[in-house]
Amino acid sequence: MSRAPQRSPSTDSVGTALATIVRSAAKGNSHAAVPAAAILWPDKDGHWLAAMPALSKLMPNLCMLGAYAPEQRSGPAIWLKCAIAGLLPEVKLDGVPVVYLPGVSRAELRAVESCPHYLQPLAELQYRGVFWSQSNAKDWTPGAFLASKNGGLGLDVTQDKATQEALGQALQAGVLLAHGVAELEGRAINAEWLLGLMAPNPTRDLLLWMNEPEATRREWGDVLWNIFAKRCKADFGFDPIADGVLVAAERLAKAEGKWSAVSQLYRDSFSSFPNVFGLLAKVQPPQLGLFPDQSRLAGYPQVNEQSEAALRYALFACASMDAPQARATVLAAEEEHGVRRGWLWARMGRSPLVAALAHLAKVAERSALAPIGQSPAELASSYRHNGWEVDDAALNAMGSVHAKADSDAVKATLRAVYLPWLEEAALRLQEAAMAVGGLPPLAKQADEPVAGSCTVFVDGLRYDVAARLSQRLAALGKVDLSAHWTSLPSVTASGKPWCSPVSSYVVGAADAVDFEPISGHNFRKLLAEHGVQPLGKHEKGDPLGKAWTEAGDLDHYGHEHGVRLARDLDTQLNQVVERVEELIEAGWNSVRIVTDHGWLLMPGGLPKSELPKHQAETRWGRCAVLKDSAHGTPLTFGWDWCKDVQVAYAPGVACFSAGTEYAHGGISLQECLVPMLQLQVAGASGEAASVTIRSVVWKGLRCSVVVEGAAPGRRVDIRTKAALASSSLVSSTKALEGGKASLAVADDDHMGAAAVVVVLSADGEVLQKRATAVGEN
Repeated sequence: MSRAPQRSPSTDSVGTALATIVRSAAKGNSHAAVPAAAILWPDKDGHWLAAMPALSKLMPNLCMLGAYAPEQRSGPAIWLKCAIAGLLPEVKLDGVPVVYLPGVSRAELRAVESCPHYLQPLAELQYRGVFWSQSNAKDWTPGAFLASKNGGLGLDVTQDKATQEALGQALQAGVLLAHGVAELEGRAINAEWLLGLMAPNPTRDLLLWMNEPEATRREWGDVLWNIFAKRCKADFGFDPIADGVLVAAERLAKAEGKWSAVSQLYRDSFSSFPNVFGLLAKVQPPQLGLFPDQSRLAGYPQVNEQSEAALRYALFACASMDAPQARATVLAAEEEHGVRRGWLWARMGRSPLVAALAHLAKVAERSALAPIGQSPAELASSYRHNGWEVDDAALNAMGSVHAKADSDAVKATLRAVYLPWLEEAALRLQEAAMAVGGLPPLAKQADEPVAGSCTVFVDGLRYDVAARLSQRLAALGKVDLSAHWTSLPSVTASGKPWCSPVSSYVVGAADAVDFEPISGHNFRKLLAEHGVQPLGKHEKGDPLGKAWTEAGDLDHYGHEHGVRLARDLDTQLNQVVERVEELIEAGWNSVRIVTDHGWLLMPGGLPKSELPKHQAETRWGRCAVLKDSAHGTPLTFGWDWCKDVQVAYAPGVACFSAGTEYAHGGISLQECLVPMLQLQVAGASGEAASVTIRSVVWKGLRCSVVVEGAAPGRRVDIRTKAALASSSLVSSTKALEGGKASLAVADDDHMGAAAVVVVLSADGEVLQKRATAVGEN
């Protein structure tokens, strides 16, 4: 007999509700003297067969008529009979067994005389058990179960053929049983909603299929593939079977109608579909006449590739032009091609030339006017105002390309528009320097570093590169960028001591033909003698004092790799930023970044200048020490460390060595006007800069602190995290009295723990900190 069970709570999933209702059918035989032996679930058309693996997990008492597979609780009738009787130790059925009978109707079991032979062992169970069937004795279908208010879930289910078919597919796909009943109540369950349930993101599915058609179809299986095909036809007007991936690529490239959403998703997530680009690259762009709407061509890689080739040709042509013609050509190219930087292919790195063109256009525009001024100081001011941006743009252009053909195109352009500007700027500075006998100081020398300041020397930090570095350091505190002339010649051996805190104690000698006024060993010794700690690569020193350290490798990298420096510049600057962060973390309040010289960088090499070997004692790329018997060239000055040493300089931006791309040592704004960056660490400026923790002394768990600059209202705390008041190890902070405070750590479990002594302003700002360990001697 059968009975309409009570509905399960709406908080259940459909699968859980189904399992509950099926199990409750065993209560239907209320007049029997003994409990039901089994619940028979006939399903002539096999509507529920695909759901059995999922239902078996929800119903440990479920077994099935079918092929012999004990691990799946499946077997022939006689095996089921034994399993229900508990005679098979390998099969454990929890509760009243539920026997699912695919391909079997209730009527077949009822007609005992004509019951198929393979079913006869189960026929008698209709008398000892109960059927789970509708009240009209028909088999439950998924649609009937969802819609029926008599033994089902009583939901609003559309009864058309498409919905019933979609219900079966949703059951096969495994999404229907997992859905919550509460989410289905009050909703019209129809074919469209069910398809959306099974394929919730058809736009993404379309791209997944285009990316790997065969693999995706295998992974989805027949059900999801059929659903996908239907969604494609309904939503995108596209048949994946009849049309194929190339037609899909054509629609994607065109991006019209609903395909615009597919195109947008691809633009946002192209890296998730790496093979789609190859399909798009095969699509022929439309013919739109002489003046096409560029926006209609943005989806075609072939257009971008052809445009890159045309741009490459235009840039190469600059090699045969004078500077004004080349500038006009570059600006015209920017007007034509600049729109492509907004195309997807630029973001994918497939438009390197148009990326470089943005910087080349800036070089072309700004290089029309060289730095202005009659004196070195005026020229320096003009260069600092906007001249350095030409160098910065040229570096960015060089760094935007990798392939040789593209690099050669950029090289041709820079030699046409950038090299003449470099030459003119250098000649103007050289004329001004000859008029005044050298490069006089720009202004008062920077103040000597104070306690708490570490000087970081970066070899070859050119002014425009320093401007780039200052932007990155701004996150760490307040950054000031200033500039001064380095020593002549602009080489490391002379420039390093020139920018150091001990420059006033260094004296050059006439026999120092290598421009080294002091050896490296003696330089470090001199620093230590004057209270400046010379720190090794990762040494942190005492942040209460002064220090000197070195970071970065720009100059060495430039000499070794030439133009490649432009491409790898950010990697080189990373080393400087990491070193500065390391120092700040160690407790340094301020960091001063100095350098010895800048450099010239020109793809294809700087012009060659002749200097007879017999006139030079020693010759560098851009400068040479003259022999006593040699006559000075028009551009000859005494060495800044010893004026008796006469140094001849190559004119303009020429080099004494042919083919040199990277060089320094001469007289130009790029080589001689060197930057200085002053970084005041966030939270250490103003009031904080005047505070110094002089001593931290422990006696057991009690700590005595002496602070210099202890204005009224300042307090001391001991924390595990400097910025977190909640990490305090003391019961309360202590006010500084006469610059002193004594605090006790209450919990002796903290003995030996790493901690930080912090000085606080009246409003709780951390003014100063010093690392310590609780109870250290």
